[in-house]
Amino acid sequence: MTQEVEIEFKSMLTKDEYETLLESYQLSDQVKWQANDYFDTPTFELRSQGAALRIREKKSGQVLTLKQPHDVGLLETHAPIDEKAAENLFKYGIIHDEQMKQALATFNLTGPLEHLGRLETKRAEIETSDGLLVLDESHYLEICDYEIEFEVTDETAGRIAFEKLLSSHNIPLRPAKNKIVRFMEEKMGRSEG
Repeated sequence: MTQEVEIEFKSMLTKDEYETLLESYQLSDQVKWQANDYFDTPTFELRSQGAALRIREKKSGQVLTLKQPHDVGLLETHAPIDEKAAENLFKYGIIHDEQMKQALATFNLTGPLEHLGRLETKRAEIETSDGLLVLDESHYLEICDYEIEFEVTDETAGRIAFEKLLSSHNIPLRPAKNKIVRFMEEKMGRSEG
């Protein structure tokens, strides 16, 4: 298990802006597929506490991640997960990793974990002198959206660099919610409708 603090800035993009940035940074042939499967209790206890649990699948394998609020950014707890352990989480809501169970215990969940759905992303990224630039095209619940993420180690310098990057490409700042928040809002909106 590993932990890290994630400091990132993000903005929603139009399809044209996304494609222009891919071309500007010569990333069109570096797009990689990944999928996020999201989990919570039936009453969304993790979400109500500002946290999220996912399995991220890439061609290289799967990682279970718990994201939770932190003083600056988000605290991410990662644990590798094999096929059998993933299957137990999907089918029965069971987590085998002891450190992940301890991290989740702080939320005092009263309901079982269940699979909420999948979000698939085509991702391209490049390290710049100011931070990691990430371009995402995401598909979930019949939605397709585009965003830019900028991961940094210094919040103040990162914000300035991100705003400068957007400005240099004539892209307005369009606040972007985390993928799981967009996914959950769409899912909950459908269940209410």
